[in-house]
Amino acid sequence: MVAQKGKDLLIKIDMNGSGSFSTVAGLRATRITFNAETVDVTNLQSTGGWRELLGGTGVRSAAISGSGVFRDEDTDERARQMFFDGQIPQFQVIIPDFGTVEGPFQITSLEYSGNHDGEAVYELAMASAGALSFAAVA
Repeated sequence: MVAQKGKDLLIKIDMNGSGSFSTVAGLRATRITFNAETVDVTNLQSTGGWRELLGGTGVRSAAISGSGVFRDEDTDERARQMFFDGQIPQFQVIIPDFGTVEGPFQITSLEYSGNHDGEAVYELAMASAGALSFAAVA
């Protein structure tokens, strides 16, 4: 895999529940993190006292975060409404030359800030709220 442009990592929101995804406006930085909890089954008979893990178990989760410039577009309004209403819509994360992750996420943090001599900016964080699917780039 060759080097990728950071701007090609896109976060998209299902705008109305119909599968119509739009890229979150104004993002400058994005990140997706995958996590898997482990289940430790180490016991007195574990070879050499080494830890043993039980495969195929534990809770899997993903987190998305992003920051950008406030643009007051449809996606900004949708994100605010989702946060205040506690909605859990579908999101897509496009990872260049890797694939697309899709599933339900809840916005867990939404922050706005700005300096007197600069632009208004925002940061948001989301946590997975169900099963995610992955479609590799063909």
